[in-house]
Amino acid sequence: MKGYLIAVDLDGTILYDFDTLSEELIRFMKNVQAAGHKIVIATGRPYRSSRFAYEAFGLDTPIINYNGGLITHPGDPTFPTVNYTIRKEAIIDIFESNIRHIRNAFSEVKDAIYVYKEEKAIEPLLHVNGASSIKTGHLSDTLETDPHGFIIIGKSGHGQAIADYVQAKYSGEVRSRIWNLEGEFDSIVEIYTPESNKGMGLSFVARQLGYLPEEVIAIGDGHNDVEMLEFAHLGVAVKNSHPELQAAADIILPRTSKENAVQTFLADFLNIHY
Repeated sequence: MKGYLIAVDLDGTILYDFDTLSEELIRFMKNVQAAGHKIVIATGRPYRSSRFAYEAFGLDTPIINYNGGLITHPGDPTFPTVNYTIRKEAIIDIFESNIRHIRNAFSEVKDAIYVYKEEKAIEPLLHVNGASSIKTGHLSDTLETDPHGFIIIGKSGHGQAIADYVQAKYSGEVRSRIWNLEGEFDSIVEIYTPESNKGMGLSFVARQLGYLPEEVIAIGDGHNDVEMLEFAHLGVAVKNSHPELQAAADIILPRTSKENAVQTFLADFLNIHY
């Protein structure tokens, strides 16, 4: 019997913290696959910082990185790669035109990182382990080719001004979203292409693997998971998810990632014990 294609987000969904997977979860995800289901990771992270989960679970599926901006199959070099990028000229213009609002910023081309300033506080966002190169400085001097996207760490309270600029000048070409954070990081703005969304990415992967939407489950927690849950037959949001994701979800779980939300749900839904 054919199983489900199960798409899972990482941060805030299955990770206990920034880079921790429990041994119990690893065993369970292998049991899910042994029962005939396929698991695909769909994350905003680059491959270099999601590879540990891919390998720990023993996956044999494509992986969706940069929220659908890059889709590859680590075990199958013949799999058709999806690679969406933003014109570097647009990135540089957004950066220069909003410099008064910007605390720091970085852009990525696969595993190469281009960061405005060295700053200890933002290092977790950079996922430097496994980076092919790291260049620091003004993006007009360092950015060599079109990147997958752009993360702006705005000065507190300045995020909306940056998002308004992107909407006014680049509507249709580039989109932005402000991350749902508080405090000094309340103005992190993500710049991405209209094609870079997990819903389109999951739709592509499902077609390539021969799954219909009614055979797909998607589980997430963030605003960037909305399209993925809308595509799937069964969209699942963990507790404390972004309000817009909860509105799109078929099921809202009573647990968070730190309370084993995904494992508990799948064990019950698929009747797989752990």
